[in-house]
Amino acid sequence: MDGLDQVTHEFEPVFDQNSKVLILGTFPSVKSRENQFYYGHPQNRFWKVIARLTKEQVPITIEEKKALLLRHGIAIWDVISSCEIKGSSDSSIRNVVPADLNRILDHCDIRRIYANGGTAKKLYERYSKGKTGREIIGLPSTSPANAAYSIDRLMESWGEIGEFIKGV
Repeated sequence: MDGLDQVTHEFEPVFDQNSKVLILGTFPSVKSRENQFYYGHPQNRFWKVIARLTKEQVPITIEEKKALLLRHGIAIWDVISSCEIKGSSDSSIRNVVPADLNRILDHCDIRRIYANGGTAKKLYERYSKGKTGREIIGLPSTSPANAAYSIDRLMESWGEIGEFIKGV
């Protein structure tokens, strides 16, 4: 496939010893790679969804985003450590090197793993499930490419995380 670039994930996962939920994306978008943090495209609804789930303000800075996640026991990372990709297109991903998710799972009491989108779920099941031995729950993508889902429709599915983190 023409136009593929070999790209390596260059920023760290967000987690601490209190993390109970792990949300996995596929691989950082071009905007996220430019910003050196997760869900950096201004049209991605991830931070709006997380703010609604936790009943907090939408975080702006990287520090605010990390603090919000950690206050609520949420860890985030991506399934892929490096790959060939065209721009931000998940469908173009080739030659996957999976992230070592045990880096988080060995240091936290992660009780549930969620995928932000179908491609993240599929790639987790293909490359990571055998190593982690853990199931993943698929959620609709917060990406602007998933235009079929309004923020309210996303909340119908993502609300499960809010209920879960309230109960732990």
